[in-house]
Amino acid sequence: MEFDYVIVGGGSAGATLAARLSEHSALQVCLIEAGGDGKDILVRAPAGVIAMVPGRPKINNYAYETVPQAGLNGRRGYQPRGRCLGGSSAINAMLYVRGQPQDYDEWERLGCTGWGFQQVLPYFIKAEANQRGADVWHGGQGPLQVANQQTPRGITADFVQAAQQCGYPFNPDFNGPVQEGVGYYQVTQFHGGSKNGQRCSAAAAYLHPVMSRPNLTVLTATQALKVVFDGRRAAGVKILRQEQQHIVRARREVLLCGGAFNSPQLLLLSGVGDPAELQQHGIPLRHALPGVGKNLQDHLDYILCYRSDVKDVVGLGALGMFNMLRAIRQWRKTGQGMIATPFAEGGAFLKSAPELERPDLQLHFVISIVDDHARKLHYGYGYSCHVCVLRPVSRGTVTLASADPLAAPQIDPRFLSAPEDLALLMQGARQMQAIMQAPALARHRPRSLYPVPDDDRALEAAIRARADTIYHPVGTCKMGMDAQAVVDPQFRVHGLQGLRVVDASVFPTLISGNTNAPTIMLAERAAEWLVTDR
Repeated sequence: MEFDYVIVGGGSAGATLAARLSEHSALQVCLIEAGGDGKDILVRAPAGVIAMVPGRPKINNYAYETVPQAGLNGRRGYQPRGRCLGGSSAINAMLYVRGQPQDYDEWERLGCTGWGFQQVLPYFIKAEANQRGADVWHGGQGPLQVANQQTPRGITADFVQAAQQCGYPFNPDFNGPVQEGVGYYQVTQFHGGSKNGQRCSAAAAYLHPVMSRPNLTVLTATQALKVVFDGRRAAGVKILRQEQQHIVRARREVLLCGGAFNSPQLLLLSGVGDPAELQQHGIPLRHALPGVGKNLQDHLDYILCYRSDVKDVVGLGALGMFNMLRAIRQWRKTGQGMIATPFAEGGAFLKSAPELERPDLQLHFVISIVDDHARKLHYGYGYSCHVCVLRPVSRGTVTLASADPLAAPQIDPRFLSAPEDLALLMQGARQMQAIMQAPALARHRPRSLYPVPDDDRALEAAIRARADTIYHPVGTCKMGMDAQAVVDPQFRVHGLQGLRVVDASVFPTLISGNTNAPTIMLAERAAEWLVTDR
C-alpha cells in the first residue's frame, strides 16, 4: 500500500488532517487508527462520557496510568485517552475553549515564529460553526459544530450566581475578547438538524462525512508499530492489522497524530530520541533527538464533591435511573435534556490575586458527584466543582516501558514537583470553596464529602491525597528551535525529512484552558502548509 500522506492517529488532529488533505483529489491519503470508528451510541450521546472515561471496562479509551507520583503520596494517576476515530474528542466533556491570546504570543517569544494569537485566530475561526454566528472572534461555516448547551441544569445557574456573589464578573463568552469571569461553557455539539444534541467529535465534524472519498483510506483497528525510514527520510509506517504486519508507504510525508503520549512513544520505537533511553531498550538509534518525550505538562485538578437534596442532576439510585431512562427518550426525540449535558456545564477563569494581568485558575462545575474520575461511586445526588492551575511549572516525561509497541508508554507528569504549583492550587481550592458556600448554592443544603481544611498543612495533605489530571497532557514533542525542541514551527521533525508531528505534543507550553480546540487549530494550519508547500 502506498499513499502520498500516511497519518498515524485518528484523533482530533488526525481526523482534521485526513479530511482537509483529501479535499484535494490528486492526493492519496491514508489514516491509521488503533481503535474503532467512533460512531457508537456512547460517543454520540454526550452523557455517554460517564461510561467511557472511567475505563472500567475500556470503552474507546486507552485508560493509561502514570508511574507513582511522589507529589501525590506515591499514587498512580489515571490518564484516560480516546481510542477511536475522534480520539479524546470522542470521550471528553466537549468543552470548547481556546485559551488566552497571551498563551500563543508566548509561543512566539519562545521561538515558534508565526504562532502569535493574531496568526492562529483565523484557523480557530476557519474550523468553527458557532451557533451564535460569525463575528470577529468566531466562525459560522466551519466543520466543527460549537453550540450553546441544549438544556443546562438549574443548579448550574446557581453556580454562576454564586460566583457573582463572590465578586467574579459574568462572562458570556470565554473565547471572546476577555476570558476572565464565570459563565457557561460552549460545547462541540450539533445544533439543529437530525443530529441535534449529539456530540460533535473531530471525527463527526471532519472525517465521518467524507469517508467515501476515493482518495481517502481509513484503517481502523490497526496498530502502528514504528516509522520506516529510507536513510533520513520517513518512507512509511509498519502496522499490525488483523494479526498481520504490513508496511504502508508514504510518497510525500508521514504525519504523527497520536497525542502527547503516543507520538513520542512511536518516535522512540522508531529509533528517534534520547540515545541512552533507546540503548536501554535495545532499539537501534536512527536519529538522536533528546527532547522526545520530555517537557510533559498537564493540568492537575482538585475536586470538591457535595451531596445535596437537588434532584435535577445526574444521580445514582432508583430515581436517578428512572430519570435517565426518561432523559434518553427526550434526547432521542429532541436532542435536549440530561443526555445532552456535558456534565461540566458551568465554569470560571479566575485570578488568584486581583493584581494579576490574567486568570491563572480554571473551575469546572459538574452536575454530578464525580470522585476519582467517576471510578468511586456515591449513592444519591449532588454536584462537584474542579479547580486547576492553568499554567503549571512542573514538567514530566513520557518514556518507553519496553520495546514492545503494544505496551503502554511510561507516563510521569511529576505532578507538584514545582512548589509554586501546590501553593497556587491551594489558593484555588480556597477560592472555589468560597463560591460553593455562597448563598445561591448554600440554599441547596450541600453536605461536603471533602471539606477544605482551614489549616494549610491539612489542605496540602488533602490535595496530595486526591488531586489528579483533568486530561490536558501536552508538550512531549515540543515545537521550537532550541536544543530540546523536537519539531520546527511547521511541525517538521528536526534533522529528518518527510516526518511531522501534528498534535498537542508539539505545544511548547500548556495553554490556559482545555486543549481540544487548539489541537484542531494546529491541524488546520498543518493541512494548509502541506497543500501549499507541495
